[in-house]
Amino acid sequence: MLLSVIVPLYNEEEIVEKTFLTLKEELKDIEHELVFVNDGSKDKTREILEKLLADAPNYQLINFSRNFGHQAAFSAGLQHAKGDAVVIIDGDLQDPPSLIHEMLEKWKEGYHVVYAQRQKRRGESLFKRFSAFCFYRIIHSLTNIEIPPDTGDFRLMDRVVVEQLNNLPERSRFLRGLVCWVGFKKIGILYDRAERTAGTSKYPLRKMIRLAIDGITSFSTTPLKLSFMVGLLSTVIALGVFIWSFLEKFFSPETTVPGWTSLMAAIVFFGGIQLISIGILGEYIGRIYDEVKQRPLYIEDKK
Repeated sequence: MLLSVIVPLYNEEEIVEKTFLTLKEELKDIEHELVFVNDGSKDKTREILEKLLADAPNYQLINFSRNFGHQAAFSAGLQHAKGDAVVIIDGDLQDPPSLIHEMLEKWKEGYHVVYAQRQKRRGESLFKRFSAFCFYRIIHSLTNIEIPPDTGDFRLMDRVVVEQLNNLPERSRFLRGLVCWVGFKKIGILYDRAERTAGTSKYPLRKMIRLAIDGITSFSTTPLKLSFMVGLLSTVIALGVFIWSFLEKFFSPETTVPGWTSLMAAIVFFGGIQLISIGILGEYIGRIYDEVKQRPLYIEDKK
């Protein structure tokens, strides 16, 4: 059994050596390989890694030509990993490498995906914890796949899951959603996430919002359908306004401004028609979007 551990890194010169030594020590009794992905770091992360890996021929280092992003780094690692089981873990040591042993035990019990589920998030601001809480609940309500709440990318995957992910051709990737989409047997492990011991977070608000948008739009066309529902609601309201203003014109002509009835009815009615039309277009765009992603219709476990 070979275990692959994928570690993406971006400007982590302050902690990369500690990460390397910690993982090496933690996995010393397991046949393993480490796949480091340097996501276009501008500091000395690459130089430090090249020096550390000089005496480690079973470890890999993939250097990007520029910063392509967290999800791209994980995807590159999955393409190069050779293990029967593959773990993806951030390089800042907030996720404890010691949990890998427990993940392996669950994998040996027959689980294809073992994900780490945070029960405490030390060192994170109230805003980040609140936004993460909202994100998982929103994506759960908008999509038809079960993404466990409070889970990051830290997880173990069987080779069959990795191969299915590598076969997916789409470019805007939300990995934790794709892992749930491909299916197979899953289980979670609760843990407390530690705060950073060095460096700063590489996920500012801008990147968090981008990831949230990728997550929602990759697995849901509900936002497109909302315009159709709003259009229907607007049309119903327009009909009610028209009836009310028509009655007002005849029963209280002295309080009615000339032309107000027809103007309001026309504005609300045609606004509703436009939103319904946009909603219909949205339905077809959603179908085109699903076709362009080229995801398989189904995935077989065993035959």
